[in-house]
Amino acid sequence: MIDSNSNAARRCGVSRRFPLEYPMNNKNVGVIGLGAMGLGIARSLLRAGFNVHACDVREAVTQQFAGEGGVACASPAQMAEACDVLITVVVNAEQTETVLFGEGGAVAALRPASLVIGCATVAPTYAVDLGQRLADHGLLYLDAPISGGAAKAAAGEMTMMTSGPQAAYAKADAVLAGMAGKVYRLGDVHGLGSKVKIINQLLAGVHIAASAEAMALGLREGVDAEALYEVITHSAGNSWMFENRVPHILKADYTPLSAVDIFVKDLGLVLDTARASKFPLPLSATAHQMFMQASSAGFGREDDSAVIKIFPGIDLPTAKPEPV
Repeated sequence: MIDSNSNAARRCGVSRRFPLEYPMNNKNVGVIGLGAMGLGIARSLLRAGFNVHACDVREAVTQQFAGEGGVACASPAQMAEACDVLITVVVNAEQTETVLFGEGGAVAALRPASLVIGCATVAPTYAVDLGQRLADHGLLYLDAPISGGAAKAAAGEMTMMTSGPQAAYAKADAVLAGMAGKVYRLGDVHGLGSKVKIINQLLAGVHIAASAEAMALGLREGVDAEALYEVITHSAGNSWMFENRVPHILKADYTPLSAVDIFVKDLGLVLDTARASKFPLPLSATAHQMFMQASSAGFGREDDSAVIKIFPGIDLPTAKPEPV
């Protein structure tokens, strides 16, 4: 008999005995990518009663999740042997390709009618193409990018912008309910979810860039940075991004919850989409150049609030010493 608390019991593909209170109608669900959002999703699904298999390039992270009650998998293919619903929470289309179709990828091992829920921010045209390719393998796909940040993912309260066939929704319903607070169903055509997500990223990127510009001007003019933050967050000029990101600047903490390079990519997708229909996006183009400048200056892997570092002639807040 396998001890349900042993490390061996938490390896992918090894059955486990669960406590009596564990729901007996649970599904095996796989989460590929345990970054800031993916780990929160995996934990939320555990709380919702799913038997959650996890895979990440960082073995230590998957082993940590196994210690919390999950199942660590060595590869997406190994996960696919145990799960009929896979959630890819990776950064971009390239990583999506790798985990699905690359060496050790999931697609070759998935059973017919299994479901892939794709949460990466990708070009809408890629989402359409991916849906067709998965259908050619007898698999279902839900175009399902996410928003809300790590805290909402961990609480199971993030927002999902989804589109896909009814068969995909039928298989995904319980999983979506376990991982998100709001699930928007935008149509039965792949790509609609990704279109809405990149429009969200247009606003998010522009708001972060504008927040950095506003704080930089305040610093240049000698305004107390914390007082400026307090006033703006209680005034009409506030935005969710200003309120969320400026504290990173005030604490001089550029730990990448969402990196500068994410917005180099995402605003690039916005501009590529608009370029195809010759639609002008002047604010998006300017914000994209700001993130590009920050990345080329060496800040690409820092928090996206580090875009403020491109402004000359200002003294940024420094980290306060820890109280003794």
